[in-house]
Amino acid sequence: MLKPHPIRNEADYRAALDEIERLFDAQPNTPECDLLEILTTLVEAYEQRHYPIEAPDPIEAILYYLESRGLSGQDLESIIGGQREVEEVLSRQKPLTLEMIRCLYSSLGIPAEVLIKPYSLMKNSA
Repeated sequence: MLKPHPIRNEADYRAALDEIERLFDAQPNTPECDLLEILTTLVEAYEQRHYPIEAPDPIEAILYYLESRGLSGQDLESIIGGQREVEEVLSRQKPLTLEMIRCLYSSLGIPAEVLIKPYSLMKNSA
């Protein structure tokens, strides 16, 4: 059994992952389960420092939330505006407004910190 210690390098990280896999089915309220919880916390901290995951841009986030809930762009019409406005936002021709961000946050639960993140708009070819 691996003795818990700080994960300082990739070898420590791999050893912790191997031990987590071995302990994955540990029974609750056992020393093995306690070790599993400690190792999981250590691995999460290491991953946050060394393998941070970038938040998606606002449009990617909106599309993900729609897809994961079985919704379509049409469902956004009651949240952020008419069909044309929704199409312009999703095609990156028009930026989200503060009011749209508020509505998306309150209606779909998309975190505001994701929605306010800067993102690129498509250039008009006019």
